Amino acid sequence: MRHLNQGRKLNRTSAHRKALMKNLVLALITHEQIRTTDAKAKELRRFADRMVTLGKQGDLAARRRAFQFIQSRTAVRKLFEEIAPRFKDRNGGYTRVIKFGIRRGDAAPLSIVEFTGNEASAEKRKPRKRSAKKTEQREARRAAAGA
Repeated sequence: MRHLNQGRKLNRTSAHRKALMKNLVLALITHEQIRTTDAKAKELRRFADRMVTLGKQGDLAARRRAFQFIQSRTAVRKLFEEIAPRFKDRNGGYTRVIKFGIRRGDAAPLSIVEFTGNEASAEKRKPRKRSAKKTEQREARRAAAGA
């Protein structure tokens, strides 16, 4: 039984899992949006939200704890000065996971992980409207095929 054993194993050793999560959190902080598999994305939320919580604390001890995990001075600076202040009025839920599709090589389900403060990327993209010329061409082909 898995009492009190939280988290996904992701078919990796504990050291590999820890390194993977550090790298994913670093990439998320650096780029603010990454694409990865569903399982990794769902596991990443736990660690990314903890880092943002440390960033919101803002004291030296929190900075040192974040650096101990992330191990990048520029990423810690960005976390504390740019990312964490966006969430000062929010209690949790700093990341969002959006299903993206499947990977072509192995059909693994993919997701996009991003910080919830990105309102520009959160807006629904409107589908492009087809030009009138292409619509006319399509109608002509359908008519020719039907005749």
